[in-house]
Amino acid sequence: MANPSAVSNGHLHCHQKRNNLLKSGIYKKNGIAKEIQKNGISNGGFYKRPFNEHFEQAPMYVAVLTYLGFGIGTIFGYLRDFMRACGLERCNLAAEREEQKDFVPLYQDFENFYTRNLYMRIRDNWNRPICSVPGPQFDLMERVTDDFNWTFRFTGRTIKDVINMGSYNYLGFAETDANALKTVADVLQNYGTGVCSTRQEMGNLDKHIELENLVARFLDVEAAMVFGMGFATNSMNIPSLVGKGCLILSDELNHTSLVLGARLSGATIRIFKHNNMQSLEKLLRDAIAYGQPRSRRAWKKILILVEGIYSMEGSIVRLPEIVALKKRYKAYLYLDEAHSIGAVGPTGRGVVEYFGMNPEDVDVLMGTFTKSFGAAGGYIAGKKELVDFLRTHSHSAIYATSMCPPVAEQIIRSMKCVMGLDGTTHGLQRVHQLGENTRYFRRRLHEMGFIVYGNDDSPVVPLLLYMPGKIGAFARRMLYKNIGVVVVGFPATPIAESRARFCVSAAHTREMLDTVLNALDELGDFLQLKYSRHSRSSRPELYDETSFELED
Repeated sequence: MANPSAVSNGHLHCHQKRNNLLKSGIYKKNGIAKEIQKNGISNGGFYKRPFNEHFEQAPMYVAVLTYLGFGIGTIFGYLRDFMRACGLERCNLAAEREEQKDFVPLYQDFENFYTRNLYMRIRDNWNRPICSVPGPQFDLMERVTDDFNWTFRFTGRTIKDVINMGSYNYLGFAETDANALKTVADVLQNYGTGVCSTRQEMGNLDKHIELENLVARFLDVEAAMVFGMGFATNSMNIPSLVGKGCLILSDELNHTSLVLGARLSGATIRIFKHNNMQSLEKLLRDAIAYGQPRSRRAWKKILILVEGIYSMEGSIVRLPEIVALKKRYKAYLYLDEAHSIGAVGPTGRGVVEYFGMNPEDVDVLMGTFTKSFGAAGGYIAGKKELVDFLRTHSHSAIYATSMCPPVAEQIIRSMKCVMGLDGTTHGLQRVHQLGENTRYFRRRLHEMGFIVYGNDDSPVVPLLLYMPGKIGAFARRMLYKNIGVVVVGFPATPIAESRARFCVSAAHTREMLDTVLNALDELGDFLQLKYSRHSRSSRPELYDETSFELED
């Protein structure tokens, strides 16, 4: 099912053995694999282009040192907690008042252990205040701490022209060009900043209708509905689509908004291994064979939740295989294209276009305007019956304030640019430039010897740091070189897989990327971050694992 050149998710299943049948693309299992066997080639019926993803496993000594670092940090954390309890060290975190000691505690001491003793040591690398548009470069307000990151004070100095490698500005529409923003300024003048009402009351503007028609045309679907907040587009709409007696099959690396929406729905949730079709198919077969727990009745609905591009891994969903599975087992598919819409595909129409598929194959198309379109909010698109249903049942549609008109206009003008409706090819040029920048940046990192996760065409580029002590050192030294990066650690990632996450933009020039790459090359040697032993990992493919029936 997977391209033989693809690489396994080493950090998820390190113990799986290679199946000799994978080399020929022929499997013993029934279901979707049977279709591939008919074709006689591993990817013949699904992929029209190479699908290469990298998840190289770090050397054993890196894992040992990583856990050792967390262990030493934990020991010293308990020592410092003991000193705080004895009054030898001051604790600045929230604490119960003496007169409340007999009540149920508001603050769980152990739950804050990580925050007190590990996060605080590197807290200066997050929440940095930016004082300009987050384009390819931005200005940063300098701040310092006098109490080891418990509090900060501003120096009054501005750090100018920091290369922005962290914002989701994929197509470069976060800009301040007066000519480009003229229509947005006109709408701001005519409509003001806010709507002060919901869509069902006094907040349904002509701009909203224009935007929804444009989104439907852009995605080539019957209808679309827009919302003012991207996170709420998932968390408030999934409960409208499924409920008690329904089954949700969710990828283990799905975004928190999808997880929250699934939990709020009241449906039964089962998790399948990331991008692993054998794991998903086993859950689908079991769901149909056994039905609901206890009663054994058939599930009312089975909904598969996936993302187009996974924002922490940089991987792209294996959409053709998932669509084939959902058709075979009569399930529904909910696709979150928050990071993929505008960022992949020949004309920026997301993973559906990237794989050359029909939008009708996806039951619920979701996306946000906060990344590629330089705005805010999200959309749900698909059949007209779906959209009409959500207009009357979605909590976000009924209770949330409408999208403000200037933001709607920003989305309209950027989407028209991508579609070429502004009479230029600037939008298409941005899409192509993003693809070139992404492939160049990823290729250079691999050549330098870094372990980089994800798909070759994904503009989300996670570079693995592993050890907790290197998180702060990496971000601080990059900022010293006037490069702004995002570093991520536990609990946003597995405890042993801390990383720096780069977001490539069409607005980045080759000179900017080379500046960043040169700094990374130097810093990789200084911090000893070049862990890769292969240009491409030779580990077995987790995606094609066929032994799930042997697991509990």
